[in-house]
Amino acid sequence: MATRKTFIPFLVLLLLPLFLEFFLLEALVINSTDGDRDVVCIEMERKALLKFKGGLEDPSGRLSSWVGGDCCKWQGVDCNNGTGHVIKLDLKNPYQSDEAAFPLSRLIGQISDSLLDLKYLNYLDLSKNELSGLIPDSIGNLDHLRYLDLSDNSISGSIPASIGRLLLLEELDLSHNGMNGTIPESIGQLKELLSLTLDWNPWKGGDWIPPFSLKVIRIGNCILSQTFPAWLGTQKELYQIILHNVGISDTVPEWLWKLSPQLGWLDLSRNQLRGKPPSPLSFSTSHGWSPVPSNIGELSSLRVLTISGNLLNGTIPSSLTNLKYSRIIDLSNNHLSGKIPNHWNDMEMLGIIDLSKNRLYGEIPSSKCSIHVIYLLKLGDNHLSGELSPSLQNCSLYSLDLGNNRFSGEIPKWIGERMSSLKQLRLQGNMLTGNIPEQLCGLSDLRILDLALNNLSGSIPPCLGHLSAMNHVTLLDPSPDYLYTDYYYTEGMELVVKGKQMEFERILSIVKLIDLSRNNLSGEIPHGITNLSTLGTLNLSRNQLTGKIPEDIGAMQGLETLDLSSNRLAGPIPLSMASITSLSHLNLSHNLLSGPIPTTNQFSTFNDPSVYEGNLGLCGLPLSTQCSTPNEDHKDEEDEKEDLDDGWETVWFFTSMGLGFPVGFWAVCGTLALKRTWRHAYFRFVGEAKDRMYVFIAVNVARFQRKMKRNGGAHG
Repeated sequence: MATRKTFIPFLVLLLLPLFLEFFLLEALVINSTDGDRDVVCIEMERKALLKFKGGLEDPSGRLSSWVGGDCCKWQGVDCNNGTGHVIKLDLKNPYQSDEAAFPLSRLIGQISDSLLDLKYLNYLDLSKNELSGLIPDSIGNLDHLRYLDLSDNSISGSIPASIGRLLLLEELDLSHNGMNGTIPESIGQLKELLSLTLDWNPWKGGDWIPPFSLKVIRIGNCILSQTFPAWLGTQKELYQIILHNVGISDTVPEWLWKLSPQLGWLDLSRNQLRGKPPSPLSFSTSHGWSPVPSNIGELSSLRVLTISGNLLNGTIPSSLTNLKYSRIIDLSNNHLSGKIPNHWNDMEMLGIIDLSKNRLYGEIPSSKCSIHVIYLLKLGDNHLSGELSPSLQNCSLYSLDLGNNRFSGEIPKWIGERMSSLKQLRLQGNMLTGNIPEQLCGLSDLRILDLALNNLSGSIPPCLGHLSAMNHVTLLDPSPDYLYTDYYYTEGMELVVKGKQMEFERILSIVKLIDLSRNNLSGEIPHGITNLSTLGTLNLSRNQLTGKIPEDIGAMQGLETLDLSSNRLAGPIPLSMASITSLSHLNLSHNLLSGPIPTTNQFSTFNDPSVYEGNLGLCGLPLSTQCSTPNEDHKDEEDEKEDLDDGWETVWFFTSMGLGFPVGFWAVCGTLALKRTWRHAYFRFVGEAKDRMYVFIAVNVARFQRKMKRNGGAHG
């Protein structure tokens, strides 16, 4: 018991220092927190921010919180909790995905020199606004800066050489501006630089041996170099290489494929890359030679491979299908030949395949859609043949382009039954036969239906008027490149619009087109097609269509192109067509149309006679055949009426004569024949009248003779 009493005070004395230390630390934390709350921004920096704000237009009021004494509480401003210095300024436009709000939320003005007073700034993002003018020459004074993003503005001029003094800078993005000049060598002094993005400016390239080791380089749409930059070969940690449309006209160096084991994104599109004869070990020699290495499948980290728009030839290596983590493969617009490789089964993350505009032949491999995530498949403009593979129905496609090949057979019904997300279907320029399946009408998201230049027959399905995506407005995404799991891809498609072959890229998402031209379709234009009020292009030319143009075609207020030429359409041009004020291209030539050409609204702009030629019944400008004027028409109507009245009078005259003679004859003679007393009285009257007439004539003749004798004697 005594031991227990002795132990308790001893334990208290032992733990008391620990409790005191705990409470002391807690008090320090509380004081530190209270101290942080009391820290406000530096007055000089607050004034610098207000001066910067004063030079901007802010239509949406994004900087409305920039009032009061504590700038650390202002939107987009972060301060150091200990010193109160502004260390982060993030004023990028936050509404990039909202088409309506995006243009209204841009800050307008110039980059003020006052920002250079924020000497402790390590993060500056002014992207996606409407800033113009030059980058301040003394921007190199912000020597704490680690992140600088001025992209998507209207900045002009050259990159200041002082930018080389930002020795801590890790990320630099000046893309999508109007800057020019030469990329300064001082960028090569940024030894901590990890990401460099300079695309969409009219730069001229420079060459240097940089001390940095980049992970990301994005340079595009400028003249960088005719050869691959030598300094690129020194970058061994690259994850992303984008050298898009930079004027490289060179062979693909072998070191490029071995540059970095973690390479995940390689974009060398739209240059003039060539191949060279293969080395024995690393290049395929089965069909000539290929600039793409046969062992490319060993680049296990590759997610995006885009080498489109070059001069590459040879075959596609079969090892390409070993890139099982790839999301995008774009080898389009080259001179590649041979067959499409088999065995796509293991590419479980592949979403985009674009092999269009090459010289590939054979059939579509049955394993192509064994992976269900493919949503864009472009194999158009090759020499592929056979029937459309049933395996395609396993793809979750939103865009299918097989145009300008040699595919045969009928259009499968399963396209309309299984591809419910399809937005774009391009099958033009093949050898497809049969009818247009009505199942296509079930594609509620379909915006492009291009079946031109085939051998399709039958009538146009009336249910095409149920394509609901062509009956409501589609807004243009301000970020037009499609984002697929953090990778951007700009989709393009060639279509015939306004009588010309045109390629659409950035506005493709809002293009709405039906092209059934150059087939053997017959019957009438279905009335339901006029329900497609936002359809932009309707081309039904060079078929065997008959009947009239639908009277209410004026309901198609979105039409910009209408081509109904080279059919057998008859009747007048509907007056409602003149109400389509968006119509800018019209072709009604070589039909059986008749009547006057409308002259109001858009029709006053169609001054080319070829728009209407080949319709012998049409009259009015711009044709030489004149229509009669309204006064002449009225006069002709009156003359026609008078002639008609005269005709009736003549008919009635001769009819009366024909009927009057027998009626009069038998009315008199019949009565005399039946009535004896009337007959005796009549003949007595006639006899007396004859006697009186004889006496009258005889007396007058005798009187006349006597008078003539007297006159003769007097003269003698």
